[in-house]
Amino acid sequence: MNTTPAPLRVTLAITGASGAPYALRLLQCLLAAQAEVYVVVSQAARVVIGTETDLKLPKGTAAMADALRAAVGESGGRLVVCGLEQWTAPVASGSGAPAAMVVCPCSTGTLSAIATGASNNLIERAADVALKEGRKLILVPREAPLSAIHLENMLKLARLGVTIMPAAPGFYHRPQSVAELVDFVVARILDQLGVAQTLMPRWGEAAAGESD
Repeated sequence: MNTTPAPLRVTLAITGASGAPYALRLLQCLLAAQAEVYVVVSQAARVVIGTETDLKLPKGTAAMADALRAAVGESGGRLVVCGLEQWTAPVASGSGAPAAMVVCPCSTGTLSAIATGASNNLIERAADVALKEGRKLILVPREAPLSAIHLENMLKLARLGVTIMPAAPGFYHRPQSVAELVDFVVARILDQLGVAQTLMPRWGEAAAGESD
């Protein structure tokens, strides 16, 4: 009998909110953890990624997968890029979708569409599948200030079991770089997914061995 545990399977949707470094670092960590990652990138996200990083994503899912893997410098795991209108992708069906999905960063437009069940593209459909199947869904919004509409949509989704995790890094670990701020948020996402991480110590761990 095969007792080898099945690899972690995650859908990672990248939308047009600011915060592309969070998405790329999360992808790197998931692949390093030998996860099978299905990536869906919105059109706006391609623009933001090109603005916030040196990465210019090409068209075509295979070329985009190669570019993403090269950008994060990770050869582990399995990376599959799905087109925004690729309705035959596994993530579009409850019988094939991974057990967890992360939208990082999550634009407020995408958040609104998920809250209303719009399903007008593969990102929205994949999130709808996660909701209807009762699977882990994590949204990482990056917007300020938040309007009442944004807050109402977040509350609606939170009541449905969605994890709302704003990209709001802490400072108690005394970050010395932007990369450490990014890692703070990514570490919290990995914790939610049950993926072991060493990006940053949890609260109290750094001082666990210290005494007066």
